[in-house]
Amino acid sequence: MEDYAAARAQGPVVAVSFADTDAGGDESAANLEDFLTREHLFVSHYDEVLSALVDGRFSSDRRSALTPEQRDKLPPVIEELRLLSESLLSKDPPDHTRLRKLIQPSFSLRAMEVMRPRIQKLTDELLDAAERAAEARGERAPDRRMDLIEAFAYPMPVTVISDMLGIPLADRAQVKQWTENLLRADRRRTGGMDAETLAKLRQFTSYLRDLFVLKRQTPTEDMITDLLRADEAGDKLCEDEVLSTVFLLYLAGHVTTVNLIGNGAFALFQHPTELGKLKADPTLAKGVVEETLRYWGPVDFVTARIAKENVHLGGACIPKGEPVMVGLAAANRDPARFSNPDAFDITRQGAERHVAFGKGIHLCVGAPLARVEGQIAFDTLFRRFPAMRLAVPPEEVRWAKSFLRGLRALPVLF
Repeated sequence: MEDYAAARAQGPVVAVSFADTDAGGDESAANLEDFLTREHLFVSHYDEVLSALVDGRFSSDRRSALTPEQRDKLPPVIEELRLLSESLLSKDPPDHTRLRKLIQPSFSLRAMEVMRPRIQKLTDELLDAAERAAEARGERAPDRRMDLIEAFAYPMPVTVISDMLGIPLADRAQVKQWTENLLRADRRRTGGMDAETLAKLRQFTSYLRDLFVLKRQTPTEDMITDLLRADEAGDKLCEDEVLSTVFLLYLAGHVTTVNLIGNGAFALFQHPTELGKLKADPTLAKGVVEETLRYWGPVDFVTARIAKENVHLGGACIPKGEPVMVGLAAANRDPARFSNPDAFDITRQGAERHVAFGKGIHLCVGAPLARVEGQIAFDTLFRRFPAMRLAVPPEEVRWAKSFLRGLRALPVLF
């Protein structure tokens, strides 16, 4: 966060380089290494970040600044990576508008409230399993051990999204392995995309195509079936669009919630006064979610927005075709927007004005689901295990090396 404060001190739009950052986020792996290793314009102030996210003069499609001749000269993208990159995140209107209209209903506030009982049941089942595992090891409360990421923060959202998509129970273990591979692939540099990773991506793709055939033959009440038969003014999703959407939902819907739960729990452990507030008033779980998203949001920055014309922003002129990196985490700690921004305060007024989920047409489609999952997680964890605490000193907890802000592990006693 010190780097973002330094960037803000230089101005709303500054030149930066992230040469040591691991690959991830919304860029094709074929282009990401070059993107991160050269200097770029970085938007660091809240107002300018908000403007960059909602301004239609910025494109999410890196090819938008290229001429038809330049596009024709681009090297071919292998099939496995093409499907990863052809999602909502890299689309502009009208394609983005069409796709979003077909996907959005599954993530409406009403649909998420219907999901609450299922998410609560799953949460309790996972915590029951953690208790049984500790008992089998001969551990007793309040000194039982678990890795909160591995035992809870990871399996909860991946199970929820698998339920929503309609992945058969018999296939879940295999899909879990493919999903983990997909997550690793999304974070790697081009040079690290090995043959095994690509082979597993091909297996997952083949499995999904076969599943689509079954869903068409025997429709069920799930999101894949809905996507396959979705119709917006006579316009349907093609199979590749359904595939890229499923990939996106596993990536965005999963990683966001894993990091939200892990980051929020870690913040609470380091701020005992705030944890005490939550224990005294479980309704503050909503506040924990919003303040965690502001304080340690799951994604540090968006890479990239491309200027479709010369754009004046924060006193800088961004030339047509120039990419800008939009600093979500930098904006969320901007003292011009949030008072005492480096404090973690679950009763903060206006915390929900964070930009952790983006803004504008690319506002995270799964944000309502992540919020419900987070609220249930924080309420249940500390209601069931009020003595839960870190099992190691805070300085031994390690962040994953990525601008997707999340923990490698979170060992706790409960």
